[in-house]
Amino acid sequence: MLKIAGLILGLAFTFAIAASSPGRADDVGSADQSAIRSIIASQIEAFRHDDGVAAYGYASPTIQGLFPTVDGFMAMVRSGYPPVYRPQSMTFGAIANTDAGLEQKVFLTGPDGRNWVAVYSLQRQPDGSWKINGCTLVEDDSPTI
Repeated sequence: MLKIAGLILGLAFTFAIAASSPGRADDVGSADQSAIRSIIASQIEAFRHDDGVAAYGYASPTIQGLFPTVDGFMAMVRSGYPPVYRPQSMTFGAIANTDAGLEQKVFLTGPDGRNWVAVYSLQRQPDGSWKINGCTLVEDDSPTI
C-alpha cells in the first residue's frame, strides 16, 4: 500500500511539474503569434518616430496605470529602455506560454551597438486582442554570426 501511495504521489508531482513548465511556441496559435509580433513591432516603430500616443496605445491597462500619461510612459522608455526605443536591428525569437502568461523574446541591437534580449510579457484583453504588459531587458553577450 505504501508503494502505491508513493507511486501516486510521484506521478502527481510529475504531472504538476509538466503542467507548470513553460509551453512551446506551437502551444500558441499562429494568429496569436502574428498579432503579438505585430503589436511589438508596431510599438517599436512608434518609438522610432517619437509617436508616444501610438506607442502608449500598445501598452496594457496595467502599464498605463503605472504610467498614467503618455509623457511619463515615454520618459520611462527613453531612460530605461534605449535598445527598445532606438534599436539598430530587431529579430523575433521564441514565444512561450509560461506560468506568467505569454512571453515573446526579441533580439535587439541597441543604439550603442550592444546586443540585448527583450522578453515581452503579453496580456490578453477582454476583446481578445493583445497588449504589452511588460518588458525585461537582458544584455546578450553571446557571440554574433
